[in-house]
Amino acid sequence: MRRVADELGIQAPSIYKHFSSRAEIEAELVADAMVELGEVTHRAIHKAGAGTRLMSLLVAYRKNCLGNSALYRLATKGSFYRDRLPAGLEAWAGNPFYVVTGDPALAQALWSFAHGMVCLELDNRYPPGSDLDGTWRAGAGAFEHYATLKERSPDKSPKIRARANI
Repeated sequence: MRRVADELGIQAPSIYKHFSSRAEIEAELVADAMVELGEVTHRAIHKAGAGTRLMSLLVAYRKNCLGNSALYRLATKGSFYRDRLPAGLEAWAGNPFYVVTGDPALAQALWSFAHGMVCLELDNRYPPGSDLDGTWRAGAGAFEHYATLKERSPDKSPKIRARANI
């Protein structure tokens, strides 16, 4: 709390004039992080051309998360108290992933890929010299390919269904 107060230029006890608990402060920071990330990713998909929306989304997501790593970790690590967030914020912030995939399960898988990549990059878990830009492009390509297959087979043929269960 002292560190937060120092950054705000106030005394630590003064924080509690505005917030009732540390949990309330964390919830506010998480909400702010989700709003910022949502704005960044919504902007990315609306500025991109139809064929590049998925990659544009991933580039914007990665840049924002790596640039705000402490806030990103606070928002995505440990317990998640949805009841402390403004109604609809989580769905709105995640909507760009649905927009570029057109499928709730694929959107969740895409976010999981992006989140995992960001966490591994933040933790410096990739071998030295790894082409992380190439890894992000490969992931985007795989998701674009799957989304294209799915669009061509709305009946979800056994071949696509089997791939989805991997």
